[in-house]
This record gives sequence, structure tokens and C-alpha cells, in this order.
Amino acid sequence: MRFHVNKKRIRREIDPDEIFLDSKNLPNFNTQQFEGRLEKAIPKRSIFILATFFLFVIFVFTGKLGYLQIIKGDAYFKKSENNTLIKEPIIAFRGLIKDRNDILLAWNKWDDTDINKFSIPKRTYTPSGGFGLLLGYTSTPKKDASGYYWQETFMGKDGVEKFYNDPLTGINGVKITETDVKGLIQSENIVSPSKPGQDLKLSIDSKIQEKLYGSISSMAQNANFTGGAGVVMDINTGEIIAITSYPEYNNNILSLGEDNKTINNYLIDKRKVFLNRAVSGLYTPGSIVKPFLGYAALAEKVITPFKNILSNGSISIPNPYSPGKFTIFKDHGSFGYVDMKKAIAISSDVYFYQIGGGFQDQKGLGITKIDNYARMFGISEPTGVDIIGEKEGIIPTPEWKKQMFKGDIWRVGDTYNTSIGQYGFQVTPLQMARAVSGIANMSYLPTPHIILDDKILESKKVNLEIDKDKMKIIHAGMRMAVTEGTCTALNIPSVSVAAKSGTAQIGYGNTNTNSWVVGFFPYDNPRYSFAILMERGPKAASGNATRVMSEVVNYMNVYAPEYIK
Repeated sequence: MRFHVNKKRIRREIDPDEIFLDSKNLPNFNTQQFEGRLEKAIPKRSIFILATFFLFVIFVFTGKLGYLQIIKGDAYFKKSENNTLIKEPIIAFRGLIKDRNDILLAWNKWDDTDINKFSIPKRTYTPSGGFGLLLGYTSTPKKDASGYYWQETFMGKDGVEKFYNDPLTGINGVKITETDVKGLIQSENIVSPSKPGQDLKLSIDSKIQEKLYGSISSMAQNANFTGGAGVVMDINTGEIIAITSYPEYNNNILSLGEDNKTINNYLIDKRKVFLNRAVSGLYTPGSIVKPFLGYAALAEKVITPFKNILSNGSISIPNPYSPGKFTIFKDHGSFGYVDMKKAIAISSDVYFYQIGGGFQDQKGLGITKIDNYARMFGISEPTGVDIIGEKEGIIPTPEWKKQMFKGDIWRVGDTYNTSIGQYGFQVTPLQMARAVSGIANMSYLPTPHIILDDKILESKKVNLEIDKDKMKIIHAGMRMAVTEGTCTALNIPSVSVAAKSGTAQIGYGNTNTNSWVVGFFPYDNPRYSFAILMERGPKAASGNATRVMSEVVNYMNVYAPEYIK
């Protein structure tokens, strides 16, 4: 029997798929990674549908492109040559800043007289000295590389410009600029006009401000002080007539931002050009705290106005670390027997050591009451002034010492040093001008402010419960300091001034001095208080702050007599 074999079938090659038919039976295949699995081919029908879809999309885009470029190409070409409309802001005028007599202190100046070009005005400041830190400066509106504004307003960066930035900032307008294909302006049209910011009128008298700064800067340069600051304020309303700090920056230079050399010099100046010493500088007050301690001692009946204490140049107390030895607290002179008025006038340290910390049969206030009365007059407390950067001060207390000296206890010697404004005492000139206003009006502490007739600020007064008969003793002592004590440079025939000077030793080995003077005038009808600080000068320059204020009072008597009479 013969069998016929289909040769064609025999010769057929084995399909690749058949090779793997039994691969699932292989023991080493990893089925989790799809080894040994057959993959099903994509149906030809699906490929055809997908290809048809892409061809349709290409056809649509090609048709649209042909329509735009061929059929409508000429129209769109002409349209591309037509003008382009650009929306831009019209930068609003920033509000003007004036002094109490309507003298301009800050304004807007055009570089080009044709204001219809809508260029940006430059913020400009008075060239008079003493206004740099008070007024501050601004940054101008800024554009990116494409010419679009990313800062559309002037921004206050310091001083009045920053504190009152919101009212000074106006509301920008909108203009439409039409340009051709070459970028040339064809026309400009205002959609909405800009609205200028609010004008501000300060309580500052620019003439007195300039004089105060001039006297401080001259004294600093001639007597080698690092810097200085001064304040003159109304004791009833809190209006600040003058407030300045030396050295200062030129706000015109900072606002323009073009003089990089000068600006860099400001940044590296060791004298701290950006520090407003009047409100942000903290300084050891020295003897200018004595009128406040004197009143505290009278109010607490620690001493009577007429009791005499022997001021013979020093006071000695047993040394707690060396039995049998004494710690000596020196005075700046030997004055014999002094009562309250004379102790203030000649600034006897021995007298205030004893009424502050006690000695033998003389009772002392103690540190707690010293702290309470100092705070009663706002010393070391923020005044609430409308100037940025105001700092709090420090009154040394046992709690403060524990923190500063790792649990060290408070001793009577610490009270002695605090009684004469040394140790850790830190105050600002503005705090002291405000504190003296409470001595002068004998009723309350006003809130200092630089905006004229701001009723909200004026209403913020801290009432003081003062025994006026006892406070008049302090007045008399401060007047005696002018007529025959440490402040005779202020003994001006045309106006009666009451004052208290102070000298605070600072630096390693007490090699430098802060010179202070505080006070009020006119003596018989007080209207204004003042505080002058000359910072870090030689020991021999201890009375220079008093001479600065003498120059200012003399100037006011001649050129601004309305403040004197």
C-alpha cells in the first residue's frame, strides 16, 4: 500500500508563533514579566482608521493655511502693516509734602517740559540739610526688558515716604498708544486720567529743622562726634517742630538710584548713615534722668525739697566680695551740701546715689520705684510717633540683670548706677523729649507726630497724676541749671530756658562720651520741649549738646520769634 504525501505541506516552514506554542510549559519563564506570552498583532482595520483620522486633520490644517495665506493673504498682510494698539499706565503724580508753612519738601519734577509725552516725573526733595532720614526716598516705576511695567507706582522706601505711602500714592490712569509696524508712535489717547496722591502737610518748620541739623553736623565735625540727633516738640499737642539725625543720606541720590559710588559709600559708612538716631538710636542717658528721679523721690517722700546731703566727691559702701574693703562710687566734683534744686542744677551724683539706692540714714527709692516712675514718663517705651523704625529702650531691673548676666543678683551698686542714668539704661532722643513734655506741662504725655493737626494722634494722650507743687521744685532745679549750673550756655536773656545736661561714658575704658541736654521753654509758660544728643565724642566734649541747643534757641529768637513769645 502506498501513501501519498502532500509535498507542498511538508515543505511549508514553521511559523514563529508555533515555536512558542508550548513555551508556557517551560519552568524558567517569568510570567510576571510576560515571558513566554504571545502578543496579539494590531488589527489592520485599526491602523487604517487611525491613518484616516490623521490625514483628515492634515487636510483641514492645510486647507485653513491655504485660506489664510492665499485667499485672505493680501488682506491680512495689509492688516499687519496697520497700527498696533498698546495699553499703558499713566503714572499718577505722588502727593506733595510740605512743611507747616507750606514750603515744599518733596515734589514731582519733569525732565521734559512737554508733559504731553507722558514721561515719568522724578521725585525731588529739598536740598536743605536735615530732611534725608525724615522724608525718606522712593523707587520709581520700573519696566521689564519687553517694555512692560512690573512696578506701576512710586514706592516709599523710608521716612515719611514709606510711613504714608498709601495716601501719597495716586491712582494710575490708562492710555492707548497706537504704533505702526515699525514701532513708531502714531497717536496716544487717554482712556482714563490719573489721579494724584494726597498732599501731606507736616508739623515740621523747615527753617528750624535746617538750623538744628546744621548745628548738630557742625558740632560733630568740629568736636569729633560720630553723629547726633535732635528733637523739638510741642508739649501740648505733640507736634514735632524739628527732628533730625546726623549723618544722613541724600534722598535725591537714592531716589534716582544712578550714583552707585555714593550709594555704596552709604552702605559701608561705619557711622550708620541709614540710622535715624532720633527714633531708632538707643543711648545711655546719663544725668538727664535725674529730674525724673528727683520728682519720684519727692512724690514718694523719700526726701524733702530742702534737705541737704553732703556731696563731697564720692560715696563708699562695703564690698560684698572683699570683707573689710569698700566700693567707691565717684562724683564728677565736690559740691558740699546740696538740696534738690542744687543737686539738679550741678548734677550731683552723690545726691542721686543716696535718694536712688539709700545710704546710711537716707532712705532710697529702690530699683522697683525707679523703674515705675521712669515708665510713668514713657522712658524706654515707644512714643507712638508716625515715623518708621521706632525702638523701645531699656531700664535696668533685677529681672533684666538675671537675663543679661546669667542669674547674677541685683546689688545696691546697680541701683546707684541706674540712678544716674548709667548701667544698662537705653533711651532714644524722642522718648526723652516726650518725657520732658510731661515734666513741663505737669499733666500728660502727648503722642509725638509729624502730620500737622492730626486730631487722632493728638487725642492719644497719657494722663499723669502729678503733684504740681513738687514738680515745680524740679522746674526750679532745671532753671537753676541754666542760670548757674551745668547748662549756662542756654542762659539767653531773650528767652528763659529750663534744662538738664547729661554725660554718659561709653566705650572700652570709658574713653568716649555721649553728650546730652533736655529741657523746655519758655520757662514761665512752657510750650516746647527738646532733646539733643551728640554721639560718641571725646571726654572733653561733654557739654557740646548744650551749645548746640543754645545756637538753635538763639536762631529761633531772631528768625522764628513766634515760638519764643
